[in-house]
Amino acid sequence: MLDPVRITSALIDPALLDLPWSTPLEEWPADHLVALPQGISRHVVRFVRLGDTVYAVKETGERVAEREYDLLRALERIDFPSVEAVAIVADRQDDAGEPLDPVLITRHLQFSLPYRALFSHTLRPETMTRLLDALAALIVRMHLTGFFWGDCSLSNTLFRRDAGAFAAYLVDAETGALHSRLSDGQRGEDLEIARLNIFGEALDLQAAGLLHESIDPEVVCDEVVRRYEGLWHEITYEQQVERDHRHDIERRIRRLNELGFDVAEVAMSIVDGGRYLVRPKVVDAGYHTRRLLRLTGLDAEENQARRLLNDLDAYRAESDLIDEQQAAHRWLTEVFEPVVRAVPAHLRQKLEPQELFLQIIEHKWLLSERAGRDVGMAPAVQSFLADELVHRPDEKAVLGVEVPTG
Repeated sequence: MLDPVRITSALIDPALLDLPWSTPLEEWPADHLVALPQGISRHVVRFVRLGDTVYAVKETGERVAEREYDLLRALERIDFPSVEAVAIVADRQDDAGEPLDPVLITRHLQFSLPYRALFSHTLRPETMTRLLDALAALIVRMHLTGFFWGDCSLSNTLFRRDAGAFAAYLVDAETGALHSRLSDGQRGEDLEIARLNIFGEALDLQAAGLLHESIDPEVVCDEVVRRYEGLWHEITYEQQVERDHRHDIERRIRRLNELGFDVAEVAMSIVDGGRYLVRPKVVDAGYHTRRLLRLTGLDAEENQARRLLNDLDAYRAESDLIDEQQAAHRWLTEVFEPVVRAVPAHLRQKLEPQELFLQIIEHKWLLSERAGRDVGMAPAVQSFLADELVHRPDEKAVLGVEVPTG
């Protein structure tokens, strides 16, 4: 007999009905759970696998669950990097008829890790730098869309590898609010919350012996704000351009594109001396991601997309192909797909295909530098599989990984 629960969902997985909703989440039997590393949370959170999909299940208040569900759905509609809301399960009761907290169900983001799982060994300064860059870019993108987070932290963020960098995704939106635009005061408040939260998390890492001795927690929390402010300025500042230097406008747009942001329009006015006052209207991040998707159908993170496009452009030049769409099709079928197919099925859980391809390309370059000649793709693939990939954990799920908590 099914538990008498109320499920709110845009697209329900019938298998969710079979979960033990009359049992408190912290008491769920192990045969329903998946051992995934998770960040620090004020709520009870468990991961369950149903078929080929892993879900995160979080117990919380009903109003909080409904608000977060609606916010995550709204963020999904504007293609914001966040987890996907799946359902709310309410009206739960235990076997004695006592009420249980509702749960919010989200889809687990494949190949993503919480920050503590990334730092199961001593955190190196360069790794922290890449994390802070990813988090700063996430907050900038968030504020451009008018989203106030209200609880920005490393714990409320998931990270995916992105061609030597990281891409950050919002996990917890229960304190957030979506506006048409944010005031400077709202942005400042969000940054101050981020500063305090990250300072506490860095102290926690330090106490657990996971922070390199050269890293100062106070510097870390200030650094993410500094990186945010630098990126925000680059995106939004008004630039004065001399009348005979109008190519500077194109250079500014190209620089924004390189940072991964699309420009919808450019506002221009003439000031004293005949100079132009220029302010681009940045509408969204993901410039390279969208171009790659349009040309090849591949969905990648921004840095991955930039490097894949570089490889595509090099292939196009070497093949002397004028038509970009034709070159993209041939690169996909003659270069990218054969490399990915060469990886045995049991090793494909270790890295997503786009990251796998890029790491093989990098491995090929290192082998060629060492040999003083182009070693070729096939030997590079076999070398990478035998010497690198086989020793790595499965990042698609990271099952059974013990993540330190103190």
